[in-house]
Amino acid sequence: MTEAAELPPAPEQARAVFGDRFADVVRYAELLADAGVKRGLIGPREVPRLWERHLLNCAVLSEVVPEGVTVCDVGSGAGLPGIPLALVRPDLKITLLEPLLRRTNFLNEVVELLGLDHVTVVRGRAEEVLGTLPPVHVVTARAVAPLDRLAAWGVPLLRPYGEMLLLKGDTAEEEVKSAGAALSKLGAVDTSVLHVGEGVVEPLATVVRVEVGESPGGVRFAAKRAKAARTGRARRRR
Repeated sequence: MTEAAELPPAPEQARAVFGDRFADVVRYAELLADAGVKRGLIGPREVPRLWERHLLNCAVLSEVVPEGVTVCDVGSGAGLPGIPLALVRPDLKITLLEPLLRRTNFLNEVVELLGLDHVTVVRGRAEEVLGTLPPVHVVTARAVAPLDRLAAWGVPLLRPYGEMLLLKGDTAEEEVKSAGAALSKLGAVDTSVLHVGEGVVEPLATVVRVEVGESPGGVRFAAKRAKAARTGRARRRR
């Protein structure tokens, strides 16, 4: 049996980034390093680099999230980036969307333990909640899927003129180029690559921003969402 890796102390940057929620993020880090590994939510090799590669890398996403908006974190997994974002941005209303039961159980435990009243956990896939989950201003995701596939899931969840803010790696520029046609069909009006976290993380975190116009998801997805909404209303009237 491989010996469990030890969680390193929180770096000074974490105190500055998380402020009065620093004790909460330490507790979250401890849960990830213990229960998160035991339940298979993160790999044991990620524990030594949990702060820099995961928690701080996700928290700096807050630099580009508008104030007071609704957010859906698609494929939230162990809560990255949704939980760190929630800890640094109490002004946001965040939905953690995750299809696997063992992960949603963990997320519900974390939300309750940390008192994150502005966070809701929903079990399901993006295509399954269309019409039942209210459209949001921002969709986030990290390490879920290639950009074209992720956009097909996330863009239809957006309100008109909303945006996807996706944490990506070194291939972000290439993904944007190869997904150009697919993004256009989905109603994207602008796509850009941003770098955030100066003075906090090294290298900087890479964010792909996909902005949509008046009809996010295109006509086919808009019709699907409308149909799902009508079905949901009919069921509620019964």
